[in-house]
Amino acid sequence: MASFDNQLDITRNIKIIDWLKSELLTDVANLFKALVNGVGEEVSDTISDTLANIILICYLLGKRFGINYRAIETKIENKIRLGLVENHDVEKYYGDLSELSRHLNSSRGRRQGA
Repeated sequence: MASFDNQLDITRNIKIIDWLKSELLTDVANLFKALVNGVGEEVSDTISDTLANIILICYLLGKRFGINYRAIETKIENKIRLGLVENHDVEKYYGDLSELSRHLNSSRGRRQGA
């Protein structure tokens, strides 16, 4: 009976992975559609909601592939540091990586203090 339960769990996991991949593609398409509409308060809200969905789906996909949330966050932090060291264009011209690094550090500090 354990073999059947294991097969059922594997099948369920494959289905949820396929569903998450589909949701990711849908949200990327929705992001592109929203970007075509230009920038405005309503469009900005749609874009931020869609980006939040994409980030959430990526975390959930990672979990389904056996990658814990902290490992994903560590990879993000490493990519930010690398971009800072290499003076990536987004940092050089806009300072976005420094700003994101400060944001993530302050968010983590608030969570640890809570």
